Amino acid sequence: MLFALFALPVLVAGLPNIGARENDGLHLPFVRRALPRRGDVTGCTTGYVGQMGRSLDSIKSKYGVKTCGSNDTGIVGIDMINQGGDYDYLARIEVGTPPQSLDVQLDTGSADLWFTASTCDNCPAGSPEFNISQSSTLNDTSQSINLTYGAGGVSGILVQDTVTLGSYTIANQTFTAVTDFHPNPISGSTGGVLGLAFVDASFSKATPFWQALFNAGLINQPEMSFYFTRFKDSVSPLGNTSVLNPGGTLTLGGTNNSFYKGEIDFQPLALNTNGSRTVWLQTVKEFTLDGEALDIGNDTENVAAIDTGTQFIGGPTKAVEAFWSKVDGSEKANSTGLYQYPCTTNLTSTLSFGGKAWPIFADDMNLGPAPNTTGLCLGAVFDLQETLVNSDIPDLPNWLIGDTFLKNVYSVFRGGEDAAVGFAELADGLK
Repeated sequence: MLFALFALPVLVAGLPNIGARENDGLHLPFVRRALPRRGDVTGCTTGYVGQMGRSLDSIKSKYGVKTCGSNDTGIVGIDMINQGGDYDYLARIEVGTPPQSLDVQLDTGSADLWFTASTCDNCPAGSPEFNISQSSTLNDTSQSINLTYGAGGVSGILVQDTVTLGSYTIANQTFTAVTDFHPNPISGSTGGVLGLAFVDASFSKATPFWQALFNAGLINQPEMSFYFTRFKDSVSPLGNTSVLNPGGTLTLGGTNNSFYKGEIDFQPLALNTNGSRTVWLQTVKEFTLDGEALDIGNDTENVAAIDTGTQFIGGPTKAVEAFWSKVDGSEKANSTGLYQYPCTTNLTSTLSFGGKAWPIFADDMNLGPAPNTTGLCLGAVFDLQETLVNSDIPDLPNWLIGDTFLKNVYSVFRGGEDAAVGFAELADGLK
């Protein structure tokens, strides 16, 4: 979501048996909101295309299934919840005393933790909320805060309270109790956002939850890793946020070797121009289509945020135009930054960040039928530069690498002195 860097089918049976565990990590299976890829689209503001438009709006706003059981290492697996389709990934958090359960978006593109408060003025009816008056352990700092993401954001008050994820609890975690959306960056059963980036990306400057776990000695390494599931060709109704699907597993404190094979290809974290760590940055070294390397410019033009809270792949105009110019029959879509292309075309593409070239499944590049067209589908590669043309946030990355790519790899985010992002090939049976 680089939300504060970046806010953008049926229940699956027979998932592989996940057994092995390692590195004293906490493994958190989560469920993804299923957003069907196929079906009739009647307009640009409803159904899947409307959801995609809202995803791009969220990007603008923010910038400017498996259950793992316990084993003899004491690692605990937690079921996570989802709604509605191939859209974003959620985990269940408990907050306050007595604990209130809320499902939050897992977002490596932001660093703040926030929940929708029961005192929210303009939250959608039925939105999950944290009732601050019912927690006996809440400390209200009375400090107002605005989390501004370019075209919108949220505002509220900074509070401290007990926050639990899986079996890990931080007693006085600072977070924002959101009382106003402008505009609303979340939907459905999502009750907030769990930012998983660095403190320098935080508006509140509070220690992010994952770093607080490491500082408290609750996890052995400042590291987290993700296995994301894929749900394609869903038969669910478009935009039906009541559909629940297993979404994969988040491991805190290490990796889970059940989800990958071979070596993890780590590349050092790229830094902002001022030398700070904000979000998980890499440099796109190569982008290919049908085996041909595209002209994407030099390294300074290709700094990328690896963002679990973004659905697509956003890039600079030069790279995106180079990509779509190679696709026969492609053209700009009506929505800013998006392209459409013949649905019968399979886009065979890879991304490299300095090591291995990682292939992207062709179906992941296809977002489904484009509105008011025949035989055209929307592509997952969009023009981030055009989308964020009016952003006033400094030092934005050139690329957003979201779930379109991340579903194809096992991804590892390592903090500490040797901070890096790593990718590995998914284990057999997980593709």
